[in-house]
Amino acid sequence: MLVLTVNAGSSSLRAHLVDTTDNRVVDAAEIGHPADSEEARKELRELLDRLPSGALTAVGHRLVHGGPEITEPVVVDNKVADQVRELTSLAPLHVPNTVALLDFLRDEIAERPHVLCPDTAFHNGLPEAARTYALPRRWREDWGLRRYGFHGISYAWALRRAGELLGKPAGELNLLIAHLSGGSSVCAVREGRSVDTSMGFTPLEGLVMAKRSGTVDPGLLLWLLRTGKLSVDELETGLQKESGLLGLGGAEDTRDLVARDDSDARLALEVFAHRARRELAAAAASLDRIDGLVLTGDIGWDQPELAEDIAAGLGILGFRGGLDTAREEDAVISRSGLPVLTVQSREELQLAMETARAAQP
Repeated sequence: MLVLTVNAGSSSLRAHLVDTTDNRVVDAAEIGHPADSEEARKELRELLDRLPSGALTAVGHRLVHGGPEITEPVVVDNKVADQVRELTSLAPLHVPNTVALLDFLRDEIAERPHVLCPDTAFHNGLPEAARTYALPRRWREDWGLRRYGFHGISYAWALRRAGELLGKPAGELNLLIAHLSGGSSVCAVREGRSVDTSMGFTPLEGLVMAKRSGTVDPGLLLWLLRTGKLSVDELETGLQKESGLLGLGGAEDTRDLVARDDSDARLALEVFAHRARRELAAAAASLDRIDGLVLTGDIGWDQPELAEDIAAGLGILGFRGGLDTAREEDAVISRSGLPVLTVQSREELQLAMETARAAQP
């Protein structure tokens, strides 16, 4: 099966043509334009024009937030498309771009099934204690307030690869996984299933990220609003686009911060690593044993300084520093203490597999 996968970010998108018979990318486009722009549509059309006629089997769309309704990969019809439009307020940086791509590609490729693959699906079976906020019952029941978790497509791929690298069935593994990238989160996997994760109702909770704040004392936010220091719109912009590594160190890319090595850059990296260790240690409380730590995402895969810092600071859990980061493929990079693994995030391959399964009659 040849599957087109589309992964819309807040200001760019990635598109891949994947042959699912051997998990091979046969063509791709990294598009540095918003998904609803004419430039993005032009580059997508160019990618499709390179396909032999009739070769495409299905289209897979990554959906950051599936909400309470879309809990697994689903073939899109008009009803599902309308449900997605209702999710915009839950992930305003991403869902509108997914909707724009969905509308465009359903017109361009109307004869092939389109499948929405929610990032929240991997966490759909979170234990009740892990998914429930300690909020008034009426709030929770009337507005569906609960923890969803995100980065599920990345976690599913990392779990699969960890099983292959450790030589064990993925469904038998207890792992701590950290997806470290522009958006970052951690997940505890028990016997192949997500049992805790750092992101919650939206992708804003949890770790420090490139531009997002991660978890902040809600009392601080209430104080900013109550005293009139910020409006709701200013607060949202600050938390979503001006915080995180950018707010701390003036740059959102960890590679730039490592290269600078000034006091602000060092503080940003120290806070990032501290929060990652703290969330990993908290997630470990949901496991009765730990078979390994998996680092994935752009930072987890390609930032050895941070990988070393995070693993070395988790000695209490049985991990050690001294990682073997001189590698160019997925690997177990430390067996001193519990295994530490690094896995390249291949969301396009996981997305293609999930799409192929859902699209089959």
